[in-house]
Amino acid sequence: MNRRLSIAPMMDWTDRHCRAFHRALTAEALLYTEMVTAPAVVNGDRERLLGFDALEHPVALQIGGSDPDQLAEAARIGEAFGYDEINLNVGCPSDRVQSGRFGACLMREPQLVADCMAAIKAAVSVPATVKCRIGVDDQDPQVSLFATVDACAAVGIEVFIVHARKAWLQGLSPRENRDVPPLDYGLVRRLKRERPHLSISINGGITSLDEAEAHLDDSDGVQLDGVMMGRAAYHEPALLGQADRRLFGAATPDVDAFAALDRYRPYLAARLEEGVALPAMTRHMLGLMHGRPGARAFRRILTVESIGVGAGLEVLDRAVDAVREAGARFEARGEAA
Repeated sequence: MNRRLSIAPMMDWTDRHCRAFHRALTAEALLYTEMVTAPAVVNGDRERLLGFDALEHPVALQIGGSDPDQLAEAARIGEAFGYDEINLNVGCPSDRVQSGRFGACLMREPQLVADCMAAIKAAVSVPATVKCRIGVDDQDPQVSLFATVDACAAVGIEVFIVHARKAWLQGLSPRENRDVPPLDYGLVRRLKRERPHLSISINGGITSLDEAEAHLDDSDGVQLDGVMMGRAAYHEPALLGQADRRLFGAATPDVDAFAALDRYRPYLAARLEEGVALPAMTRHMLGLMHGRPGARAFRRILTVESIGVGAGLEVLDRAVDAVREAGARFEARGEAA
């Protein structure tokens, strides 16, 4: 089944530990790094910025910038590190990216985006892709989205992930830009209808696998190629355990929360041995038991006890035991009733 489910790049969230955890839940989803600027890739500590574990594959490197030559160099470095895709951020609305002339403000310069993508595509053999908004500020999205996509398609770019909101660079904070501008899913579907040869994935406001499946429905004659999920996958990661079956038709069993932790455990142990602090990894797991009896105790134990000196896997064991015990009590009450 030729579909894309991707987990959105989220600053301070989708680091290497988060991605390794998400991979314990889904074999098929494409994982994304946090956005890394091209100057940082070229001039910074590459191992710290780009290093990842082989178990994360498939994983995409998202870069930010507006200098074609510098982006090309960053893309070459990313490919050499082993990334499966290089993605250009044309959607982040923060003040920092605006001052650096990258992110969502590039929606105003479709030809520059195309020049950047041409340079990236020429520099690497892995796919070069674009993640964009539908427009910014007073732009007409029916013009700005098509202008950006068409300019990039003209230089050979085939894969686009579209966040179906405008970004208001003046007047809204980055947080508000995730929720306040209205979603226009219909425009993304129109893009796919009118550009059927391109791979179009939809992003923005998708909170469940039910919604993801609805976006992939072709009853209106439009077959989108993929869905990108962000905060929902982070805050309720257990939903990813069903994704391979529901979105990709995998014959393998769903991965429940306990099985995911068993899969993640060797990674935790290896990183602890290297000196990584337990909270750096457990912070990504806090929502795993969402909706289960004992979820609050699970979060509390991982949050409070993981910060102790020498805290290790025994903290995770106590958190899991709390959930199992709460579940047993819940079932016992149900049987008694």
